[in-house]
Amino acid sequence: MTIARLAVICALMAVCWLLASAPGLTAGERDLARGKKLYEKYCLACHGTQGRGDGATQFDPPVADLTSSEVLLKPDSRLLKSIHEGRPNTAMDAWKSAMSEDAIRDVLAYVLTFPR
Repeated sequence: MTIARLAVICALMAVCWLLASAPGLTAGERDLARGKKLYEKYCLACHGTQGRGDGATQFDPPVADLTSSEVLLKPDSRLLKSIHEGRPNTAMDAWKSAMSEDAIRDVLAYVLTFPR
């Protein structure tokens, strides 16, 4: 196998991996207006207007700062699961009974638009 052929195979594998792991949460593909509306209804009181965890309702331990590196470095699949299932031993409720999978994806897409 030549080096050029190996490079092409590696490039194709990388593209396939990126396509397989892409959650489809680009702003153009999600309904950001719906995400914002749902965020304001279900999330704003705890996470605040810009997702920094500074909402009117406070908890111990504090709610997550959705703009922090700790949160943003997690894969989107993990963030979606947190919204869907909630977070054990925290005040984070499961939203699977209040929002559809598409609605949860819209909320996450909206959250990912917050300034860092």
